[in-house]
Amino acid sequence: MMAEQTKEKIGVGLDRKEFERRVSAMKNEAQSWLPTWKDIKLYEIPTRGFFDDQPNKGQAIDHKTMLSGYPRRCVRTLASGMLNGMTSPTRPWFRLGVDDPDLMENDNVKLWLDIVQERMLNVFSRSNIYEIFYSIYEELGSFATAAAIIVDDYDTVIRGYNFTCGEYWLSIGPDGRVNGFARRYWMTAGQLVKEFGIDNVSPTVKDAYDLSKDVDKWISVIHLVEENDKRIPHREDFKNMPYRSIQWEEGSPQDCFLRVGGFREFSILAPRWATTTTSDIYGKGPGWDALGDCKMLQKLQRKKLLGLDKTVDPAVQKDASVSGEVNTLPGGVNTSSASVPNAGVRAVYQVQINFKELEETINITKQDIGSTFYVDLFLMLQNLDRTDITAREIAERHEEKLLMLGSILDGLETQLFDPCIDITFAKMLRAGLIPEPPVELEGQDIKVEYISVLAQAQKMVGTSAIEQVCGFVGDLSKIDANVIDKFDFDEAVETYAEMKGIPARLLRSAEMVAVIRKAKQEAQLRVQQAQSGMIAAQGAKTLSEARIGENSALDAVIAAMTGKSMPQKQEPATQPAGAK
Repeated sequence: MMAEQTKEKIGVGLDRKEFERRVSAMKNEAQSWLPTWKDIKLYEIPTRGFFDDQPNKGQAIDHKTMLSGYPRRCVRTLASGMLNGMTSPTRPWFRLGVDDPDLMENDNVKLWLDIVQERMLNVFSRSNIYEIFYSIYEELGSFATAAAIIVDDYDTVIRGYNFTCGEYWLSIGPDGRVNGFARRYWMTAGQLVKEFGIDNVSPTVKDAYDLSKDVDKWISVIHLVEENDKRIPHREDFKNMPYRSIQWEEGSPQDCFLRVGGFREFSILAPRWATTTTSDIYGKGPGWDALGDCKMLQKLQRKKLLGLDKTVDPAVQKDASVSGEVNTLPGGVNTSSASVPNAGVRAVYQVQINFKELEETINITKQDIGSTFYVDLFLMLQNLDRTDITAREIAERHEEKLLMLGSILDGLETQLFDPCIDITFAKMLRAGLIPEPPVELEGQDIKVEYISVLAQAQKMVGTSAIEQVCGFVGDLSKIDANVIDKFDFDEAVETYAEMKGIPARLLRSAEMVAVIRKAKQEAQLRVQQAQSGMIAAQGAKTLSEARIGENSALDAVIAAMTGKSMPQKQEPATQPAGAK
């Protein structure tokens, strides 16, 4: 793992005792956590965790203890679900943007952000970062603390190396964030020479490599990454980088260093599931909570098998009359003296086990373990690629669990995703893979928004309340239309869109909305005026056709305008009877 380094004579002016004291202090801090970590390894995830002082030659599983593989499957389900639900390799899981909504409407800004996002996703896909994420999720689900390092790679820009619990130690700063990392690992003499060069290894390794040809001899190596408190700002040599990276052989001469380098960014990813206080260096999570149930499950499984053995192949006793060894195989024949009544072989005692109740107890224990590891939720996320499940469906089915996971997801964003994206962006920038930003972005901070299915489902839990209030207001408006004035629909749309994570460009600005509404009002006013003109014209036509002097409405209007009395209606003259 190559740190960013400017080579010069290794270790000049450095005191290795200071670094060894730091590593020793970090190791001592982890001692109180070891018993629980070892139990988690034994009862939940035997293929992870390294707590031996010997080279890691394989993770042997104690099948006398690990009789049920259900806890291991729960950890795998959690890790697979988190990978597909939070950082899926097959779909975008983050989006770049800026805080200024007006800038997000700028075509140059949108194009640049889209290009950078696409290139970063391509770098992640070409590297092994998704394998590292899966390893981190397994460690988080079980030990509740994980660690990995991201370094430069000539072919893929970045490359990650994951670690397992017990082989590394951490330290935190006053803000509670991890700022120091140390680990002990093993390499052969041949590997050390190939990695660090024959001139930088200890005399012991040189002898094993050159003289005895024992290139497979195992050597313990210490690696320390910490803040560089002796740096001179604005200098770019390895001694003055913000973080130093020191490696040496354990037990070698004090002036022997394998590599002295540095990092411009803290290249260690060290997320923790949850911490009790800010002084906690390591986390606690599902593996801790389920440990008691996992121990109980293994004990119940052992009792079940033992009971089955005693039922199928019980302990027996034989009379003295039975000669030779007792054949207890199916169809076995044993001889006894016919003169002895009831002679033969019989069970020592009767074993009566209610296997149905025992199986129910085992199933209940499994359900408790599965619930602790969020198996039903993560199993759904694990199958995302094979179904058309949506964030809404996840939110509706698992609202309670999503609320419980809220703080965990926020913690992963700040402790895992943000650092990973920042480190990758910085390395791509130095490699010339980031295009020149537009002038509009000068002085602007780029923000990251997470748009994975699980992140959207988390936001969806909050949007359901908005939907319910909108529906409630709509129903009330049928009774009293004035209730609509109480609800700000514009603000509801903006809040809902933000929680749903839709692109900001899909919503019009307040100024644009005002222009559109003004145009609508003016158009509506013109329609009303046109309608009023048609009514007036129709009225004029009606008046023009009206007769005067017949006590009509028009006569009344004229009388009112002139102050004269209405003309009396002339009755037609009637002829006297008999007139011709």
